[in-house]
Amino acid sequence: MTRWKKWALAAGVAALGIASGAGLDRLTATTTAPAAAQDLKPAVQLPITRVVLFNSGVGYFARSGEVSDDARVDLTFREEDINDLLKSMTLEDFGNGRIDAVSYDSREPIARTLASFAINLNGNPTFANILTQMRGERVEATLAPTAVNQPGKLTGVIVGVEKQKAPAGNTTIDVEVLNLWCAEGLRAIKLTELQQLKFLNPLIESEFRRALEVLSLSHDTQKKAVSLYFSGKGKRRVQVGYVMESPIWKTSYRLILDKEDKEPPYLQGWALVENPTDDDWENVRLVLVSGRPISFKMDLYNPLYVERPTERLELFSSLRPVTYRSGFKDDKQRGALAEADMDASPSLQGRSGALAQGLGAAPPAPGAVVPAMDRGDALRRSVQERQNEAFARETAADLGRRLATGAVGSAATAANLGDYYQYIIQHPVTLARQKSGMFPIVTKHIQGQRVSIYNQNVQKTHPLRGLKFKNTSEAYLNQGPITVFEGSTYAGDTRILDVNKNEERLLSYAIDLGMEVDPQVGPGTQQITSVRAVKGIITTTTKFTEEKRYRIINRSEQDRVLLIEHPNRSNQQFRLVETDKPVEETPEFYRFQTSLKSGETKTFTVKEERDVRTTVQLSNSSDDQIRYFISLSQSSPTLKQKLQEALTLKGQWDAVRRELQQVVADLQRLHADQDRIRKNLRETPSEAEVYKTYLKKLNDQEKEIDGLTAKQKELMAQEFQARKRYEDYLANLSD
Repeated sequence: MTRWKKWALAAGVAALGIASGAGLDRLTATTTAPAAAQDLKPAVQLPITRVVLFNSGVGYFARSGEVSDDARVDLTFREEDINDLLKSMTLEDFGNGRIDAVSYDSREPIARTLASFAINLNGNPTFANILTQMRGERVEATLAPTAVNQPGKLTGVIVGVEKQKAPAGNTTIDVEVLNLWCAEGLRAIKLTELQQLKFLNPLIESEFRRALEVLSLSHDTQKKAVSLYFSGKGKRRVQVGYVMESPIWKTSYRLILDKEDKEPPYLQGWALVENPTDDDWENVRLVLVSGRPISFKMDLYNPLYVERPTERLELFSSLRPVTYRSGFKDDKQRGALAEADMDASPSLQGRSGALAQGLGAAPPAPGAVVPAMDRGDALRRSVQERQNEAFARETAADLGRRLATGAVGSAATAANLGDYYQYIIQHPVTLARQKSGMFPIVTKHIQGQRVSIYNQNVQKTHPLRGLKFKNTSEAYLNQGPITVFEGSTYAGDTRILDVNKNEERLLSYAIDLGMEVDPQVGPGTQQITSVRAVKGIITTTTKFTEEKRYRIINRSEQDRVLLIEHPNRSNQQFRLVETDKPVEETPEFYRFQTSLKSGETKTFTVKEERDVRTTVQLSNSSDDQIRYFISLSQSSPTLKQKLQEALTLKGQWDAVRRELQQVVADLQRLHADQDRIRKNLRETPSEAEVYKTYLKKLNDQEKEIDGLTAKQKELMAQEFQARKRYEDYLANLSD
């Protein structure tokens, strides 16, 4: 590429980091074009010569051509594309010239323009809203004829619009009413009875008409003109590049499988490209980039006004609160496919043509687009590869200019946003405006092994026919649909997600009716495996075992390799036991592989187990828990002995507690009997014989109560000591 002489950045740096490069001598763009340049005859419009499409919804477009002396280049763009144009456009002059200016149709925001009129028509105002804005204006109102009045005219001043309740059958509704100050007084007119309204103020009439004209003009055109002004002498090449919103390019694939499995699978990938512009692409160099660059929209076309604060003199202002921001504080896959010998044989090199003939396709017409990866002789391929490398370097230089004015850091950051892969269409592309096209981007043999894939949640009875392949195409495969052929026979459809180079992936495309799988749930078991005690807390470990049996029969005439997708429950603490290791493991599934000969029946068993731990705090409320753990065969003899000692202590505590309860019951009985005796004494004469008997019995009970009270105090102390010994023993019980 020739050394750049002079070039200028006309508007911003692209969000994708495209507008960056080296060799900027000086920036010469001005805000207005020279007066003489306004009369220049338009040059031939620059055709599109290069297109780089990203699968993130944008595209880079480059126009280049020759201009002579001072020239103006006129381009037109859709109004919705102007913002992207202003954000990303770069202009270059490769001769002894300079860029004077870029001019474009500008306009005020329509909302701001409409708000400047006496009647604001923003937001589609209603009749009542317009009348409310005109309070105080004189109007002439024409009333519609009704049953109670004749059509007539009223002249007055608008006071306002209000809502009133009006009867409507068995209910009421809100009715908007215009309050008008007339010569005879205040009048209320329903808007439904108002047939015509005329503003008597000529200025208001003019303002209303002009506001409607602004609305009308805003609908007149959807295209905006952009003029590029170049100054210099002689003929020279110029270029303009910009990023604009563009449909994402898509991919679709064809996968050809050999019926006899004598040849490796053949993958053909196509890129689907749309030209939604109003320009024909003629002999355009096309590059398709797979990646996820960051892109955004920004309103640069509409004039923007910054709201300015109102300052007051220091004499009248008081100190405002100051606010501060806080500172900153500091799977590994199992089982790979065997490497296959991919040396191309004559039969393989002619396969794409044989496929086209097998499918009934006509030979390519003269001048038609040929596959980008044509397998010719070694010399021709070497020359073509050198041309592609040169074009790739040229494209990369065009997309990655580093500005000498300090933009190098931004370009380096943009380059580190993520990896990408580009497909270069080797031959210039011709695509008419508003047309779509398909271009081959991958034509390679890949490593693959036919398999049947069974997943109970997908199809309970039959597995799916599929392929386990390795992406040896030396290209990144974009996500997209795949049509599968077996020889020249359609076999089914499938789709893949993005596949990196040398990555292994599964795909399925049809139901395998030759195989049948019957999933059966085996008997589940649970067993306590261990019992341990630590500080009065006993932990039991219970092992739960689950079994799944897959009964498989191969009724086809060919041997089969079956992949069984079994749910991966490692996040639920399940682990595989007494089961073959899976050939592959994903977060959702284990993939087990088994082979079946024709007519063979086999049962594949997947056994899983997990341990569940339960903790129990030994308490002094009941000894049933202690007896339960003593009865477990998994409890050690030492633990059982210690638990038996705990029961002995619990028995001693229970004996003291029972004796104490008996003393308390005796005291309650005596107190109740004394209450009875005292009542009898109050009712019995003192000289009666029974009175003395009551006194003697009351005196004897007092002595008995004194003895029981002393015993109760002694037993309470014994009960406290017995309970403390038991609880301390439980708290320190370990094994």
